[in-house]
Amino acid sequence: MNFFSSGRIMKRRIASALLLAFLPGAECVAQQTGIGYKAAPDADSNKTVLLKDFHPQPALHAAGHEIQRAKFPVIDVHTHTNDAVGIGDRVDPKEMVARMDQLNIKSIVILTGMWGSKLQTIIDSMVKPYPGRFVVFTQLDWSKINDPDFSQLMVRQLHDSVDRGARGLKILKELGLGVRDSTGRLITIDDPRLDPVWEECGRLGIPVFIHAGDPEAFFHPIDASNERYEELIEHPDWSFYGPRYPSLPELLAQRDRMFAKHPHTVFVALHFGSWPENLDFVEQTLQKFPNVMIETGAREGELGRQPRRAREIFMKYSDRIMFGTDEGAAETMYQNYFRWLETTDEYFPYAQYPEQGRWMIYGLGLPDDVLEKVYHGNAEKLFARFNDGKQSAGHTVSATPAKGMPHRQ
Repeated sequence: MNFFSSGRIMKRRIASALLLAFLPGAECVAQQTGIGYKAAPDADSNKTVLLKDFHPQPALHAAGHEIQRAKFPVIDVHTHTNDAVGIGDRVDPKEMVARMDQLNIKSIVILTGMWGSKLQTIIDSMVKPYPGRFVVFTQLDWSKINDPDFSQLMVRQLHDSVDRGARGLKILKELGLGVRDSTGRLITIDDPRLDPVWEECGRLGIPVFIHAGDPEAFFHPIDASNERYEELIEHPDWSFYGPRYPSLPELLAQRDRMFAKHPHTVFVALHFGSWPENLDFVEQTLQKFPNVMIETGAREGELGRQPRRAREIFMKYSDRIMFGTDEGAAETMYQNYFRWLETTDEYFPYAQYPEQGRWMIYGLGLPDDVLEKVYHGNAEKLFARFNDGKQSAGHTVSATPAKGMPHRQ
């Protein structure tokens, strides 16, 4: 090729470049390569996959550590397995013990044991045959709320339950959201008729595990802005939005007045203090009320999506946090919880994904000393008066408060 030929080629290239420079950028590239930078004009009409069918597989390449067995023995303080109400999974007790042995679970606490003969059935079928493996709580009989002697009736029922072998009192979210008197008025969490019950729990040295409120999204409209939309469509009766119900802050204010009024009773604010979406509030609760503990039940998803702030709470209040699940009895569920607490894995599904919301979680990587307290140490202290948290046949409770627990002088 001579000098003049190469010159003509260069001129053509320059002319082409100048022409392209005057064309719109995105159109130019599309014409040259078939790859554009503008959205397809029919994009919205093509978005036809239903939300329930949308299961994206993350393309993220991140380290993953499957934890088959907990690093330290575990006491799960929040279960409903084989309970008296019918909330939890039904598992043959022998099979459950074998499963617990495989997972390194020392004991599970069955919170919804009811009272009387139903409570006795759980004690006879699970507690007595397997000493130390199952702990059961009692509840209040709300059908008697309109009885003028309600307070005294519940104190007597509490004594009967503890004599049978109950090791605590469980309060479901129905208090504040569902229990109504004969006039239709909701019974508040700080209703004075309950004061004698809270006081008697403190005198007996048994803890009160209370579920107040529910996830914040349950108090919002069920619409496209609700992050738990799918869950609420599945369970519309879980929605507490509207004038028939108090707001979440109102419910927690009722609860906190009750905490303050009964400083000699130990309360466990279930579901990580009942407002894990607002960990500043949870920390304030722990600061204000030294008689309050918290646990992790069914809030792995909430806490795992804010790992740095959640880890701060675990580190600062390691003596006040216990391990709980409230998510059935499946081995894979427990293993997911162990992975969340023990590893620093990033961006993995929480145990019940996507039921609570479409997000991933991150491991907390708790140090061993904190992990041991959360897994079993704090629960063992809480149940220390019952022979390190063990229930056995014939073991009864005296009126002496547990060592180290708040009580009246």
